[in-house]
Amino acid sequence: MPDLEAEDRKLVTLARSSRARTQAAEGAAVRDTDGRTYAAATVDQPSFKLTALQAAVAAAVSSGAEGIEAAAVVSGEGLLKEASVHAVRDLAERAPIFLAAPDGEVLKVLDR
Repeated sequence: MPDLEAEDRKLVTLARSSRARTQAAEGAAVRDTDGRTYAAATVDQPSFKLTALQAAVAAAVSSGAEGIEAAAVVSGEGLLKEASVHAVRDLAERAPIFLAAPDGEVLKVLDR
């Protein structure tokens, strides 16, 4: 698939690490418009559930991010959940979202 720039490859690496560390269904990472990165894994609690990308976007917003430059999701399912896409699009209409397999291979790039 696509050959990523170093900063985008870093997002995939962070997403893979988050997923592996927690043994979660997904891992995700986002880079805000100031260049800061945020990583998270799927949250599946009895009282609430977040996709990994929703959790990463929430971490960015709660840290003061005003926009998202790029995002990555690592999933064994090979699917990009609609809720995840909406979380990014709330802050950035055209930011690329990279979907990668657990081994880091980018399967798809959604840029709108």
